[in-house]
Amino acid sequence: MMRSMFIELRTDDPRPVYRQIADEVQRGVAVGVLKPGESLPATRQLASELKLNPNTIQHAYRTLAHEGVVEMRRGLGAFVAAVPREGKRSLPVIARQIAERALREAFRHGLLASDLMRALQEIAPVNTTTAQLPAPK
Repeated sequence: MMRSMFIELRTDDPRPVYRQIADEVQRGVAVGVLKPGESLPATRQLASELKLNPNTIQHAYRTLAHEGVVEMRRGLGAFVAAVPREGKRSLPVIARQIAERALREAFRHGLLASDLMRALQEIAPVNTTTAQLPAPK
């Protein structure tokens, strides 16, 4: 696993590296870690930090631009879009990605999907708009 700022890459993740990067940026925007108008790291800087080819970072940024999450400014780099195109619609996508990762991790530990679902039901707040998650045990 490699980590840079807000980007976490996993070697055991079946998604291509550029997609992992794009998903991490998208998640950062969705949860408010990355604000509209904020610049993303320069392609070469991020490639150096993650020990990747700059073309991989560029591919991720182009993908994000195509999806409306970032805007590319010639000579200046990539910036979080002022109004991301997807908005709330991307939350189900993010939820699915988190669930897929949790399921892969559960399988690695010999758990079934039903075990994971039961654990989620036990810890999930009843009213998700106001309830706080329980502290880890």
